[in-house]
Amino acid sequence: MSNIEDPKLPRNTARRRFLGVAAAAGARLASATAIAMAATSSPARAVGLHLGWGKGNGNSDGNGRSGDGDGGSPQCFLRGTSILTDLGEKPVEHLQIGDRLVLAGGTTSAVRWVGRQSFKRNGGCWHDSVVPIRVARRALTNLSPHSDLYLSPGHALFLNGVLIRVKDLVNGTTIAPIVPHDDMTIEYFAVLLATHEAIFAEGAAAETFHPSEGGLQNFSNSSEYMRHYASDNFETSMTSFAPVLGEEGGWEHLKALVLLPLVASPDPFEEARMQISLQAKSMEV
Repeated sequence: MSNIEDPKLPRNTARRRFLGVAAAAGARLASATAIAMAATSSPARAVGLHLGWGKGNGNSDGNGRSGDGDGGSPQCFLRGTSILTDLGEKPVEHLQIGDRLVLAGGTTSAVRWVGRQSFKRNGGCWHDSVVPIRVARRALTNLSPHSDLYLSPGHALFLNGVLIRVKDLVNGTTIAPIVPHDDMTIEYFAVLLATHEAIFAEGAAAETFHPSEGGLQNFSNSSEYMRHYASDNFETSMTSFAPVLGEEGGWEHLKALVLLPLVASPDPFEEARMQISLQAKSMEV
């Protein structure tokens, strides 16, 4: 297993969170069954350089608040993340409007806009909603991701036919938060297509940006979006690419389980976590 001893949450904290997710998931699965029955009857310095962290001016603080409004939990890729285009991989910060990205289904779609956010610590500690989570190389499968992948906690991976937020997959080893140094700036980039899709980031299938009401205003370059698409109604018309399962939003999770096709596994979320756990064990060599 490659060295992933980078700064992260204390191991005991990560373990408590992991066990808590497992317990909550078990309760959700039991409840989902009842609903369904009713319905039918690396070293820190190296990491900092890769992530593009450094001193500078940010437009938001580490509590997740943007200078343009409430930033909430960003749904983005960290600077330096390689995104697969029809011409090969390209750093997310170099993507331009019109670049064609390869979708999980094998087709391509043009970039409509790339939003930018930056965060600096303001106060005693970094807010959990902006601390990057690293998905280590080969954490998902022997081939995915092909390099360490850094995502905002609320960003979802496309696994087993559903979307799962990376924060709900934390195991403290192969998938873990990486807390920045106090004087660093975190730079996130959101990729917006005409529809909500799954694209390839460092070889792993991950969602594109899904704007919510007012969400675009949280980006430092939101004026660029308005210049190009002033009359668009993306924020109210875009539908989700796939069901979202996970720890956040118990009812949303249960409803998605019931609506999944009958051929799907009983709980793709738990199945994904088990697969990641087995993959982590296989890497302990």
